[in-house]
Amino acid sequence: MSAKESGQDADRRQRTAERAVDALWRGDEASQRFGMRIESCGPGRATVTMPVRPDMVNGHKICHGGLVFTLADSAFAFACNSYGDNTVAAGAAIEFLSPAREGDILRAVATERWRAGRAGIYEIEVTNQRGAIVALFRGRSHQIAGRLIDD
Repeated sequence: MSAKESGQDADRRQRTAERAVDALWRGDEASQRFGMRIESCGPGRATVTMPVRPDMVNGHKICHGGLVFTLADSAFAFACNSYGDNTVAAGAAIEFLSPAREGDILRAVATERWRAGRAGIYEIEVTNQRGAIVALFRGRSHQIAGRLIDD
């Protein structure tokens, strides 16, 4: 494959990822209502941000862990659906490393670690605006019938 063909293939995969993520985003009212924003995406990857609002903190005055999980899960969803195939979570785990507080801007960076057949493994690192790691999330994906976009 020539460099030109390789570049065209990479451009095609990027356009597919952007279209698929946009299609998923349009139907994802939950992520939108939590104030999430998609910063970037590509084949097998996505970066999503979320501000920690006053209504997101718990009795300890830190961001509710379920909301940190939700941010990581959304980034995971955008990354594993970036190929255009309908893909859902088959499992996920999270480790909370430091608290997020009201006013923080959290960033979840999802990276594909392995993908074969209808399954994939994705790692998501959640950090705050200072770069401190808030949580590490690992998700296992499973492709189901259908596509988000037409080719």
